[in-house]
Amino acid sequence: MTRRVRLALLLTPPLAWLVVAYLGSLAVLLVSAFWSTDEFTGAVVRTFTGDNIVRVLTDDVFRTAALRTVGVALTVTVVCAVLAVPIALYMAKVATPRLRLMLVIAVTTPLWASYLVKAYAWRMLLSPEGPLTWATGYTPGYGLIATVITLTYLWLPYMVIPVYAAFERIPDTLADASADLGASDFATLRMVLAPLVFPGIAAGSIFTFSLSLGDYIAVTIVGGKTQLIGNIIYGQLVTANNQPLAAALSIIPLVAIVAYLLAMRRTGAMENV
Repeated sequence: MTRRVRLALLLTPPLAWLVVAYLGSLAVLLVSAFWSTDEFTGAVVRTFTGDNIVRVLTDDVFRTAALRTVGVALTVTVVCAVLAVPIALYMAKVATPRLRLMLVIAVTTPLWASYLVKAYAWRMLLSPEGPLTWATGYTPGYGLIATVITLTYLWLPYMVIPVYAAFERIPDTLADASADLGASDFATLRMVLAPLVFPGIAAGSIFTFSLSLGDYIAVTIVGGKTQLIGNIIYGQLVTANNQPLAAALSIIPLVAIVAYLLAMRRTGAMENV
């Protein structure tokens, strides 16, 4: 038995799991979007209809929520990138080895904490009677801004780590050579380091964008009356008991993520991640 055959046999179980569990469930989701529900009993009727797709595309509420969700995901991604670049640059190129280890621990430790604990901590912090009001006399309260702040906090480590790894792979001699040739620190960062770090930013943005796009818990906790596509899907599935419409709405984030991945691929960043 050749090495290639042994490797193929070894990879067969995980590949089979991927096809059956992931692609199979995704196929069921797409198919169920073309089903309907009985208005009297609420039971799913497995007859083909495009009513759910038409409703998703034409309903102003769904369209507005979809655009708002994509806007929030993009905003969270941009804010995470703006915060992650200086943090990662300091960790990789400025901090001592001991401090670098402490910063890596500090960045990754929140990932081990409970999602709900972190979200509710921000709810308390942003409340009208919370610590932020006591300290500054101002709080944005619950709404879209609070949602962006909370999601940024939740997903920032997923941006910092890839950007930090990208900075760490860059030899210090490149920055030294740029300085020797008369370039300022800003010019070195913009013309030398930024193109090399961009694949790391692209990798991190895929995490922050997709996680923000599909989140429905944070907006429920700190979003106030804000509606994103995730909690609308949850409402249709749990409250309204309309599984086919929830499946049709789920196509929106699926299409958005695929479009984002294709956009990242067109930049060429994915080839170097």
